[in-house]
Amino acid sequence: MSNEFYRLTVNGKEHDVRDAWTGESLMYVLRERLGLPGTKGACEQGECGSCTVLMDGEAICSCLVMAATAIDAQIVTVEGLTSDPTHTAPTDVQQAFIDAGGVQCGFCTPGFVVAVHHLLDRNPQPTELEIKEAVSGNICRCTGYGRIFAAIELARDQRNTQPKQPGH
Repeated sequence: MSNEFYRLTVNGKEHDVRDAWTGESLMYVLRERLGLPGTKGACEQGECGSCTVLMDGEAICSCLVMAATAIDAQIVTVEGLTSDPTHTAPTDVQQAFIDAGGVQCGFCTPGFVVAVHHLLDRNPQPTELEIKEAVSGNICRCTGYGRIFAAIELARDQRNTQPKQPGH
């Protein structure tokens, strides 16, 4: 084990990472060193999207990013998407996944939620094709995606018919 020390900014807070190797994946550091279990590790090859986080505003597979690459970046995990200080209230996207039944085993859900927030924050009225393209890097092994797409469309439609809420 190395004796390295570095600092990451995750969900708006600085976190010290001690006794770590900067070659560890960002996903590993988020889960194992910082205690943020929402970022899931499934394929660890950037194919499934379960580890999707935002890095400097872009959706990335955190399993493919070395922690050293993220030292000066702003990282947002699924835990950081809400502005609710207690982190108990779901975001609009999380609620839409619940309401539309887009959650089965839940393993892929955090990656989908991050990807959908990224999509809707950048494109408030995506078409069906734009939705499919935006989540094409996310794989669900439980569903046929029908309820996931329904959840995304529900979140989109609710955002476009209601005033913007804090933490969307």
